[in-house]
Amino acid sequence: MESITLEELKMKATELRKTAVTMVYKAQSGHPGGSLSAADFVTALYFKEMNVNPEDPNWADRDRFVLSKGHVAPIQYAALAHRGFVPYETINTLREYGSPFQGHPDSKKCPGIDISTGSLGQGLSCAVGMALGGKLDEKAYRVFAVVGDGECQEGQIWEAAQSAVKYELDNLVVFVDDNGLQIDGTTEEVMPNHDLEKKFQAFGFETKRIDGHSMEEIIETLDEVREAKNGKPKCIVCNTVKGKGVSYMENVVGWHGKAPNEEQYNLAMEEIARGLQV
Repeated sequence: MESITLEELKMKATELRKTAVTMVYKAQSGHPGGSLSAADFVTALYFKEMNVNPEDPNWADRDRFVLSKGHVAPIQYAALAHRGFVPYETINTLREYGSPFQGHPDSKKCPGIDISTGSLGQGLSCAVGMALGGKLDEKAYRVFAVVGDGECQEGQIWEAAQSAVKYELDNLVVFVDDNGLQIDGTTEEVMPNHDLEKKFQAFGFETKRIDGHSMEEIIETLDEVREAKNGKPKCIVCNTVKGKGVSYMENVVGWHGKAPNEEQYNLAMEEIARGLQV
C-alpha cells in the first residue's frame, strides 16, 4: 500500500481523467465514456491499494489487475503512465503500430498489463485463475478485476463467479462499473441485469454497493475487504456515471466509443480541471 491522502487521490484521479481523454483525442479513436466512469476506483487501486513495483512489473509477489472490460484501456494506460510503468510521453501513441498502448490491453507489449483483455466476459475467468494460483502457491498477493455492467450480461461472468466461490478465493476483489450504459443503449433496454449486488451475493460473494465517484467510500470499502479473510470473494458494485467529469459526455451513450474534436477536447480539459468529477 502507498501512503497518500484522500485529497491527493482526488487530484490524481483528475490527472488520470485528463490523460485518458487526451489519449483518445490524439488518437481520434478509443472509449472515453467508460474510462471516465472507472477513473476514481482505478486511481485508488493503482496509487494506494495495490502492491506493485513499476521498476519490476513482473515481480512474482505483486498484486494483479485485470481490466475485463478491456475497451476502457485508456484509463489503465493513464494509471500506468502516471505510476511510472512506462514513459509519460507514451500517451501520445495510443493505438499506433508498435505502441505499448494498443486498443485493448496487451500484456506482451505493455509493462504492467497482467493479461491481455478485450473479449467481454473472459477477463473475470482469468482473474479467478490468477487468484486460484495464488492460493495454491500460498502467495499473499491479491487479484483485482474490473468488469462492466453490460459485460455482466455474458454467461461466462457467472461461470467465473461460481468458480471463485467454489474455491473460496477471498484474495479476489471484483469491481463492477455500474454506469447503466453500453454501446447499444442502456443496460435496462439491451438486457436487464437487475440488482448486480444481490446477484453476486446470491452466488456467494461478499458484496457492497457504493458511490463509485466518492473516493472516501472507495477507500473505506477497500479497507474493509482487505481485512475480510473469510473464504469469500469480494464484489464492489460501483454506481457510476458514464463520461463522469465532462458535461457533454455524462450519461450519453454516444460517447461509449467516440473521440472528441478540438473544441470538445478543450472544453473537456477545462471541465475536468474545474473538478466536475468530485
